[in-house]
Amino acid sequence: MSVEPKRASEWTIHGERVVDDTRRAVLSIADVELPDGVRFEQYVLRIPAAAMVIVLDDDERVLMMWRHRFIVDRWVWELPGGYLDPAEDSMTCAAREVEEETGWRPRSIEKLISFQPMVGTIDQENIVYLARGADFTGAAPDINEAERLGWIPLDEIQQHIDDGTIVGAGSVSGLLALLLRKATGKL
Repeated sequence: MSVEPKRASEWTIHGERVVDDTRRAVLSIADVELPDGVRFEQYVLRIPAAAMVIVLDDDERVLMMWRHRFIVDRWVWELPGGYLDPAEDSMTCAAREVEEETGWRPRSIEKLISFQPMVGTIDQENIVYLARGADFTGAAPDINEAERLGWIPLDEIQQHIDDGTIVGAGSVSGLLALLLRKATGKL
């Protein structure tokens, strides 16, 4: 087995110490060195992967949740989704989260996009799935998750992003990927 040589612009990690370790996050401080020899400490946050779903109905509307996010103190539209349980398949998580949070069961699910929202500080894969259609289970949406649900026309999504009512990295990235598919005729 060969080891790939270090690249000129690669940072050197001299160590990492854990500051806090909880079920949903590990916060640590890494001792890093830049290629020019400058050394400093960098906060690192490792969070379990998350899966989100764009549920698209036959009328090209997206199922979204209207919820308050206390950290930014704003009401926003978000896609249903959540953290993967240990050893849980991301697609299974995605389908489970939609049903638990909204009362809708996705019909078919396919992977749309995967991304890291803040690679300079946070390690958390986000996987966004596209569900074509859903069936209402009769269950009420979880009051702890959303004030209400809405079926937002796909043609109005860009305006919500521009207006700042869709701001979460997962929702924005996934919805922009969907809009790109539509624009290129691949939807």
